[in-house]
Amino acid sequence: MNVSFSGKDFKVGEQLQKRIAEKLGRFDRYFGKDASTHVTVREEREMKRIDVTIKVQRHLYRAECEADDVFSALDLAVEVIEGQIRKNKTRFEKRIHDYAYMKEMLKATPETTETLEGRIIRRKSFELQPMDAEEAVLQMEMLGHSFLLFNDAETDKTCVVYKRKDGNYGVIVPA
Repeated sequence: MNVSFSGKDFKVGEQLQKRIAEKLGRFDRYFGKDASTHVTVREEREMKRIDVTIKVQRHLYRAECEADDVFSALDLAVEVIEGQIRKNKTRFEKRIHDYAYMKEMLKATPETTETLEGRIIRRKSFELQPMDAEEAVLQMEMLGHSFLLFNDAETDKTCVVYKRKDGNYGVIVPA
């Protein structure tokens, strides 16, 4: 697994890099060398926040955790990602032919903007992946987001899947 580090108002030292690589090394048995991971550490007031994003082929696992010290936050983030994997295990079993990279585990963004008083305060981008609506819902749930932009594999149109207030899902398809 390729791990990259960055710190915002926080220096990621060698000891922390080794500890992060060691903790995230447990996911090698699930994903092998295909996964790439980005870890961001930042200090907010007296708390330390760690963001871990694991990208495996077309799938993302993401955790944001905060604690008094960075090592505790890292432990919490690893637990969150393990929980995501366990939660989605049965979904992967049903669609195993689409998720060949998960066989070992089973055996043993478009640009988005957030506004504040009419100003763009953050900009994100990632590559759109072709998938069907069910797979988009799965990705959205794994990321913990309320919507996800994706390319529909059948129609090759850019669509949005979103979570409704009643707990169901909706899909917005352009005309």
